[in-house]
Amino acid sequence: MQTASIAQIKKQLQSQTPSQLSALCLALAKYKKENKEVLDYLLFQAHDETNYCHLVKAEITLLFEDINQNSTFFIKKSLRKIVRMVNKYSKFSGKPLTAIELMLFFCTQLKHSGIDYRNTLAIAAIYQQQLKKIKKEIAKLHEDLQFDYEQELAALY
Repeated sequence: MQTASIAQIKKQLQSQTPSQLSALCLALAKYKKENKEVLDYLLFQAHDETNYCHLVKAEITLLFEDINQNSTFFIKKSLRKIVRMVNKYSKFSGKPLTAIELMLFFCTQLKHSGIDYRNTLAIAAIYQQQLKKIKKEIAKLHEDLQFDYEQELAALY
């Protein structure tokens, strides 16, 4: 079975009534947690991006507090979990500013967490990868914003 293209889906959605669209959205939300999270963002969070960033940053802070620092393995595993969450929430927003804010916050939290991220190869790789992603996202912004965020990025090196 072949899946319809985005254009075909869009065309079909435009021919649906509001009640049918509502039913389709609810059915979509039932099958996968991420679909439900996307709908939650679009319905309740998208109108206030700064509050959304604050909520995600609070969640990141909680996850950093819960990291088991007894073993490098657990630290690495927890950091990867946080990075996946940051990437997911950035993807929901689709805005470069939100992605930059969240990734900068992650790197800042890692830097101030007491985790030895410079001498552990795997953790250093996670940190460097996030710095590269930030640099890539900064390039998408207006020049004035680029300058401000590049200064914040330079403080993380």
